[in-house]
Amino acid sequence: MNYELDLKVFGDSKILNDCFQPEILKGGRASVELKQKKEYLLFKIKAKDSVALRAMMNSISKLLTVHEKIKKI
Repeated sequence: MNYELDLKVFGDSKILNDCFQPEILKGGRASVELKQKKEYLLFKIKAKDSVALRAMMNSISKLLTVHEKIKKI
């Protein structure tokens, strides 16, 4: 079974794009593509199975958490 997920993160799209661009993850089972829009950053995640989808979402979530914490400093 194949999965696709579009995740929109609103605010700071330029900064987020710059942060995530070096971290673009591609593997045999999952990949992510970034699309910067004016109001948000779009993560287009494609995975071959649910475990790979969850792993990719967790990786993105962890990096977003780091961004949020750094932004507060």
